[in-house]
Order: sequence, then structure tokens, then C-alpha cells
Amino acid sequence: MSIRIMLCCLMGAVACTAQAENWNRFRGPEGNGHTSAVGLPVTWSSTENVVWKVADIGEGWSSPVVWEDRIYLTTARSISGGEMNERNLSVLCLDAASGKKLWEQLLFEETKEISQRIHPKNSHASPTPIVDGSHIWAHFGTHGTACVALDGSIVWKRNDITYKMQHGNGGSPVIVDDILFFSCDGSERAFVIALDKMTGKTRWEKDRPPVTNPRKFSFTTPTVIEIDGQRQILSQGSDIITAFDPQTGDELWWFNYDGYSVIPKPIYDHGLVFVCTSYNESKLHAVDPRGRGNLTATGEAWKYPKNIPHTPSLITVGDELYAVSDRGIATCFDAKTGKVHWEKRIEGNYSASPIASEGKIYFLAEDGTATVIQAGTEYKELAKNELGERTLASFAVIGDDLLIRTAEHLYRIK
Repeated sequence: MSIRIMLCCLMGAVACTAQAENWNRFRGPEGNGHTSAVGLPVTWSSTENVVWKVADIGEGWSSPVVWEDRIYLTTARSISGGEMNERNLSVLCLDAASGKKLWEQLLFEETKEISQRIHPKNSHASPTPIVDGSHIWAHFGTHGTACVALDGSIVWKRNDITYKMQHGNGGSPVIVDDILFFSCDGSERAFVIALDKMTGKTRWEKDRPPVTNPRKFSFTTPTVIEIDGQRQILSQGSDIITAFDPQTGDELWWFNYDGYSVIPKPIYDHGLVFVCTSYNESKLHAVDPRGRGNLTATGEAWKYPKNIPHTPSLITVGDELYAVSDRGIATCFDAKTGKVHWEKRIEGNYSASPIASEGKIYFLAEDGTATVIQAGTEYKELAKNELGERTLASFAVIGDDLLIRTAEHLYRIK
């Protein structure tokens, strides 16, 4: 009997491991902030419910990513004896159980000859990497893009995709089938590019169309959707969101708005694409993507003009759409109609994007305070948790735990 029980326990553990979710890119496996994890922590502090916290992770506001028992993150470290903005740009691998560093691979050097000024809220390692069962893809804007094996060995790297960044790097890449795609929205030239993910060779490249806004720069992460069997890459820039065919680069549709320095990642749910326009006055547009060509006049389902984030991405739970503005105003909309169910100041300033699990939504403020609410048409706060350390990176999930990157540490919260 004892052997049978042991076998059953072992099989159960194997099944749980096999079903474990890999938080392998910005905003998780679906790229929308949702996790299938059960039992994520609701309360914690810098000492309560902490599995481990590790220092010596370098600088960076990229989020950690997870594959099985390993955690990967990009990082920047000051070059010894270098000038103020000079950095070594690397990818770092940690053991998930202990937080111990397993390896660190230097990829690029940001020297004074190529260094560019960054915004005080930015970092030299802001784009989140992507990991799968065999490789990691790390991106540092114009300073370089690389593919690394899980043992840290370099497969390929490129630093010839150059443009003048405004305020530093930002948007994370995405993978669609066999291509790696990212935006290069600089102050003088704005374009998008698709690379062969295993060789790094350019598959296609497209300039953004001319816009009236003189501020061309943006920092967006693309979103991949599928409509009627057609995969589409949604890529925002200043004044425009465009849907590209991943394999050819053909422009399937586009929607114009007034906005620049766009940061939030677009999301797709209930048949609508939700777009934040960022600066100067951020607005929310809900766009029906079932069409071709210019959808500006015909594709808008609804819009909302106030307390829309410049930086954090949106999230949906059930029939509701949630937003938190940079200044801490949270809003709950009916996703299909735009009706406002509630609006609430939740304190603090916000850059990180929220996540959702089991009907709960997690917001993370720049001072390290996390507010957990119950999703629904009435505001219900469940907990407020303080780490007391600055953070602009978004949550990651490992098993049923949270990963939080601050300016000083990486935390695993149980």
C-alpha cells in the first residue's frame, strides 16, 4: 500500500510539473498578463512570504522570464573604469529554487561612442527577453539583439540594426512561428523588422508610414492575434497601429490616432483590439480588426478620453477591461461597450503592467507597493503589500509564486 501511495504521489508531482506554466515572455505565455497559476500569494512584504531575494542582478527594468527550473533576465552593469552611460549588456540565468546565479553571458558593450541618453525612468536593459525549451532571445534596442542557448553559449548576435533612440530602449520582441519581430521607433526613423529567429538574418523590414506628428519615437511591444485563420502582428507607433502579415510584412490594416511615445502593449479580447495612445493626452480606443486597409473611420467600436495609462498595459478579466493610469487611477470598463463600472485612486505612480489570476488583479506601483483587487463591476481591495524598494518592472509568475524585480533585488514571493 505504501509503495502504491508513493507512486501515486510521484505521478501527481510529475503531472503538476508537466502542466506547470512557463512565464516565457513579457506579460506571460499569452502576452496578456494572464496566468493559469492557482494560489498566487495575496499578502507579502520584504520579509513575509519571501522564498528568497537575491542582489547582484545588475540594472534593468526588463521582467524576469521562466522556463522550468530556470529564471532568465537581461541586465546592464557599469563598465569598470568607464564613463557614466557605459554599460556591459548581458543575460543572466538563476536557479529557480535558490535564486543562485548559474551563469551570466556578456552580449554587448554600450561604450561612449554608441551610448545614448536615457530617460530617468528607463534603464539600459528594459526589453524583456523570450525563452523557450532551447534558446533565449535578448534585445537591447539599437545596441543589439542576440540568441543564446540555455547553457549561455551565443548562437547569433547583431548590433547593426541601428537608429537614434529617444530616451533609451523599451519595447520587447515577440516570436511568431520562425521569426523574431520588434519595433525600432527612433526619433529620426521609425520602422519594424522581422528576423529569422535561428539565424538572426533579416526576413523583412518596413518603415512606418509618414505621420503628421514630428515625434516619431515610441516603445511598444507587439501583440500577435489570429482572425479567421490569419495571424497578425499588431505593432503600435506614433499616431498609428498597424497589423502586419508575419511572413511577408504586408500591411493588413491600420488605425490612426493622435499620440506618441507609446508604451502600453495592445491587447485583444471580445473581438476588439484595445489601444492606448500615450502622450500628450492618452486616450483608449477599442478597434474592430475585422477588415482591411484603413480602419480609422470605420473600425472604432468605442473610445474613452481620460485617466488612460501612458505606460502600464491594459488587462481584461471576464467581460471587463481594467486600466491603471501612471498616476494611480484605476478604471473598470465593460469591454464591449466602454461603459465605466468604477473608477478608483489606488495610490502611487505606475509603470508596471498588471497581471490576473483566479479572478484577482495585481497592480504594482513604482515604490514597490502592490495592490490586489477582486475583479468585478464593484471595486473590492483584497490587500496592499509594500516592499519598500523602487520597481518599474512587471510581475512574472513561477509555479504558484510571484517574481518581482526591484532596483536592488529579485524577489520570489510564495
